[in-house]
Amino acid sequence: MKTVAEVIRSKAHTSVYSVDSEDSLRDGLRILAEKGIGALVVLSGGRLVGIVSERDYVRKVALADPSMLDAKISEIMTREVISVGPRDNLQYCMELMTERRLRHLPVLAEGELIGLLSIGDLVKETIAEQADLIRQLEQYIRGEIP
Repeated sequence: MKTVAEVIRSKAHTSVYSVDSEDSLRDGLRILAEKGIGALVVLSGGRLVGIVSERDYVRKVALADPSMLDAKISEIMTREVISVGPRDNLQYCMELMTERRLRHLPVLAEGELIGLLSIGDLVKETIAEQADLIRQLEQYIRGEIP
C-alpha cells in the first residue's frame, strides 16, 4: 500500500488552498466556489489551526444563522484538526476518514503543512491498486508471470 507522500507527489493538483483564521466566512466560501473544492485549511501565522469545509458552512451557518457570512472563519472552523504524516499508509488514512467521518486530511511534516488528502484521492488510489492487482492475477492465471 502506498504512503501519503507517494499520493501527494502523484496528485495532478498539488496546491493547498488556505484562509487565515481572521478572514471572513464570505471570503472562504468565495475561494471554495472559485476553486471548486470542498475544504480549506485555516492558518494563523502560517501554522495550521483549523479546517473549514462546505459541511461546516451548511451545519453551522446556513441552517442556523445565514447572517453570519461576515463572521470570521475562526467562528465556524473545526479546531481539532486530525492530520496525517507523509509516511502514513493509505489504509490508515481510509480507516481514519471512515471512523471520524472526514473528507479531508491535512498532511503535516514536522509541523508544516505539505498537502491535503481528500477522500477522492484515496478512492482513486484504491481503484488503481485494485486494477493493478487484477492485472497481476490475470497474468498469473495465464502463466505470464513477469
